[in-house]
Amino acid sequence: MATPSNSTAFRARAPWWGGDLQTLRNILAPGIGKLPGTSKRIYLALGDGSGDRVAAMLDSPAEPADGPLIVLIHGLAGSETSAYLRASAGFHLKRGRKVLRLNLRGAGPSRATCIGHYHAGCGTDLHHALAALPGDLAASGFFVIGYSLGGNALLNLLASHDLPIRGAATVSAPIEPAQAAQRFMEPRNALYHYWLLRQMKRESGAPGALLSEAERAAIRHARTIYEFDDGFVAPRNGFDGADDYYARTAGARMAGDITVPTLMVHARDDPWIPPAPYDALMRRAPANIRIVLTEGGGHVGFHGLGHTETWHDRLIDEFMEPL
Repeated sequence: MATPSNSTAFRARAPWWGGDLQTLRNILAPGIGKLPGTSKRIYLALGDGSGDRVAAMLDSPAEPADGPLIVLIHGLAGSETSAYLRASAGFHLKRGRKVLRLNLRGAGPSRATCIGHYHAGCGTDLHHALAALPGDLAASGFFVIGYSLGGNALLNLLASHDLPIRGAATVSAPIEPAQAAQRFMEPRNALYHYWLLRQMKRESGAPGALLSEAERAAIRHARTIYEFDDGFVAPRNGFDGADDYYARTAGARMAGDITVPTLMVHARDDPWIPPAPYDALMRRAPANIRIVLTEGGGHVGFHGLGHTETWHDRLIDEFMEPL
């Protein structure tokens, strides 16, 4: 499998120069109108005895083409309505592909049908959700794309599954969560950190969440992402604190068990996720994994010169062609 030819072609589109502006463009100028085709709400049981069902949006193109179902997984504090997810959905719909925008447990419209909440290693949730899809949607297999934290969760799924996954891709995934948390807490990211922690608290405590008083207190008193993960996310999901949670869910450590063709896209100027884990993984990744590490692109940005469609969508499209 050749490295996609777009891998060295990224050049930022004006005025989105630098990692911060590339990152913020999805918020400042999402520019996503109505998606082509039709959309249908579906619910998928997680099958773990909790009764939780995740909500998903199934988007169908006006003129369907053959190929796998495209499954899109959002990042931390995101949902099916996130600008980057809708942009990618539109990209694939225009090429005749069905798209499933999957809301993780407790995220977005899944909040109303879940008492639990997702985390960086929730590969089992993804497995249950995809296994619950009707047979006609799974008939041609899946190509799964995970963004940011959703990408790390996807790598956890890929390391152990029995699903018809034909290929996968991650964009800006925190494949060593401990390093990502540390980066977020650096002084230069103070505003990002404040914003994201506020979003995490709001999401985890939204109406419908089944929380103990101790959990509510841990959420309320957390002053950093590390404290939030250490006091709430880790114990709630059976981990022995944040360090154990980060180590056991790190996507970089799953690579040796992944057998499907997988593309991992990341930018060195991502203000949130450091590139060092990707440099390290390049030296030991199996042949079925391709890592594309660019100088620019920001965090789930990649708004490139000469195109309105994102560079990472075009790169993934090229990667999919031989699959």
